[in-house]
Amino acid sequence: MIILSLIFWLVGLALLGGGIWLITLDGSWYYALAGIVLIVVGALTRSRRPTAQMLYALFLIATTAWSLWESGYDWWPLATRLGIFLILAIPLLITPKSGSRAGLALLLPVWAIIGVGTLASLTVDAHRTEGELSRDVVSEDANIGDTPQESWHAYGRNNLGQRYSPLEQITPENVGDLEQAWQYQTGDVKGPEDVGETTYEATPLKIGNSLFLCTPHNWLIALNADTGEEQWVYDAKVPAESSRQHQTCRGVSYLPPSAGEPDDIDVQVASGPAEDLDAMQCDAQLFLPTSDARLIAVDPTTGARCSNFADNGELDLLHNMPFKQAGFYYSTSPPVVADGKVVVSGSVNDNYAVDSPSGVIRAYDAKTGELVWNWDSGNPDETAPIAEDETYTTSSPNSWSIASADEELGMIYFPMGNRTPDQLGMYRSEAEEKYASSVVALNLETGQVEWVQQFVHHDLWDMDTPAQPSLLDLDTEQGTQPALVIPTKQGDVYVLNRETGEPILPISEQPAPQGTIEGDHAAETQPISSLSFRPPTLREADMWGATPLDQLMCRIQFKSLRYEGQYTPPSEQGTIVFPGNFGVFNWGSIAVDPKRQVMFGMPLYLAFTSTLVPKEGADLGETNQGEHGLNENAGGPYAVEMKPFLSPFGVPCQQPPWGYVAGTDLRTGEIAWKHKNGTIEDMTALPLPIKMGVPGIGGPIITESGVAFLAASVDDYLRGYDLSTGEQLWQARLPAGGQATPMTYLNSQGEQMVVQVAGGHGSIGTTIGDYVVAYKLKQQ
Repeated sequence: MIILSLIFWLVGLALLGGGIWLITLDGSWYYALAGIVLIVVGALTRSRRPTAQMLYALFLIATTAWSLWESGYDWWPLATRLGIFLILAIPLLITPKSGSRAGLALLLPVWAIIGVGTLASLTVDAHRTEGELSRDVVSEDANIGDTPQESWHAYGRNNLGQRYSPLEQITPENVGDLEQAWQYQTGDVKGPEDVGETTYEATPLKIGNSLFLCTPHNWLIALNADTGEEQWVYDAKVPAESSRQHQTCRGVSYLPPSAGEPDDIDVQVASGPAEDLDAMQCDAQLFLPTSDARLIAVDPTTGARCSNFADNGELDLLHNMPFKQAGFYYSTSPPVVADGKVVVSGSVNDNYAVDSPSGVIRAYDAKTGELVWNWDSGNPDETAPIAEDETYTTSSPNSWSIASADEELGMIYFPMGNRTPDQLGMYRSEAEEKYASSVVALNLETGQVEWVQQFVHHDLWDMDTPAQPSLLDLDTEQGTQPALVIPTKQGDVYVLNRETGEPILPISEQPAPQGTIEGDHAAETQPISSLSFRPPTLREADMWGATPLDQLMCRIQFKSLRYEGQYTPPSEQGTIVFPGNFGVFNWGSIAVDPKRQVMFGMPLYLAFTSTLVPKEGADLGETNQGEHGLNENAGGPYAVEMKPFLSPFGVPCQQPPWGYVAGTDLRTGEIAWKHKNGTIEDMTALPLPIKMGVPGIGGPIITESGVAFLAASVDDYLRGYDLSTGEQLWQARLPAGGQATPMTYLNSQGEQMVVQVAGGHGSIGTTIGDYVVAYKLKQQ
């Protein structure tokens, strides 16, 4: 009994001390009162009084009532509020005591009823939106691009960015029969010199009967699409650079041959490294962006560099940059090949320095590498090629994600980021304010702006527009409109007329919190789309943890940090940013079905904290170790520390679910269904496949038969879903994290294949690897 009493005292004292602290912050009184009760129970237990059981039974009843009042009948909040207290009741139930029958008679049924009731909440999904998307085809002759149906020619299959395949062999009825067809390992793994955020986010292209993909260290690999056998490897020989925020490559781009069919290539099996081959004149070309800021043109048949492009196949993307710090700029995403041009944008390190490379977007002749036009958001009206002795605008807003193009309209569409530093807005010009955190349509021929639609005004939260726009023709009350659908970090999905930029689904403005550091300001209002996956404003009651103790610490953090809802400005006090800078949607974007005019997406919800650190007289220690953590903002008055909002045990402070899959009718903007996605199997020491709704990074695809495929989540699975209902139909265990968007194609035997790159993601801690895995239906 002494040990049991001591446990009650220790837990009670911890709750009382933390609870008093929380009360001083105008928080809940529950924890302090609970601490007092547990201390009294400990004393009564020490003296073997039966009133210990009676008091504890009343405590369980009160705690249950409080838990239901705060969070409703929801397993995860209930289990973590009540679980430890139900466990502490067990010794009181089994320890013999004289004269304790009355206490036992009360405690036992209370404990049993609360325990069973809590367990029963596992059967209730309080966060599920039930519904169904129509299976009817709205537009039989919808524009799905001119990529052959058996192929995948660009990151989103083609420049429309739909991530939609017309293949129908794999259906909701037979997707459960998928099995692994082959597996390949690239050999490119994380090295000791790499930054923490080494990520494998590549989606392969399928051209002819070969797959082409890049690796994090910019190897370009050709594989046989039937067997996964290696055909050739081109190693760009990228030097290590510790100042890179990411070491990644999302994909390569393809210029078809000038004559003949776009898939008319015959890939050869190399006898040695492709980079050792002599450069050659190329007809078809692959474009590989590298993390040392080059663009390399490679012959798809041999892997040799293309002598006709730029300098013997290589283009230096640091030309005319105002600052050229190693590792501060490169193209993490594949360029767009359209209208005879290869159009390149790039990623600029967030929050490393005020004076950084430009975010300029440049179009080069796809055959010769000659600069055709350049659009710099800091100097948006001058698009003629810049002179050799001139420089682009310092740190202007960049476009680091994937762009889309409509060659019929002659436009290319870029999701725009922010000027660095993200949290210090005093450096921005009028032009930079206009184009930051937006989508901008440029004329493919001239680079001039056709229209711009902004999604965050005076962005202080790293709310870059992260996702490739999806282009489709949408049936509306006003007739068929050329639509552009683009999701954002803040959770909105904007549906715009891609010819004019005008909203198809309404956009409104909402008041936003005010109050910034001296010399800066916050926008009075922020836009919101009528189609939105934004989460509700966090409450203290939403704080979570594995036990009441770390829940208490999360509540103390919540009340100590600045938070007035979404768009609360960054501060020295520390600000909660929710959704965090992972966003509700990120570069994985969405997939759209242009025939049924619906979308499939993966909204996620993780809060971050953002703290401005005054630099004057401060010893900052180690900075610039990746996108998250303490970054210096060299040249600015404040460093910034960004990190996930976590409990002392390293789990998110806001209660789950953190990740979903969702289906939406794009004509009406109605969210038809929304389900928790992913398990905690790879998040804890115990491999429990409990569906919790976990975060992830990656994107989905859709097939014409109505199956959607998605990996992305922090458990290592590729999954198949029914597009109409969202029900999970199939899953396969991956050898590493699947933080890449899958793709699908037909092999030479006419069999539909689904391919997933599985290499993990450093910043979300999934299993690192170097795998490419292919699946097809079982042979009958």
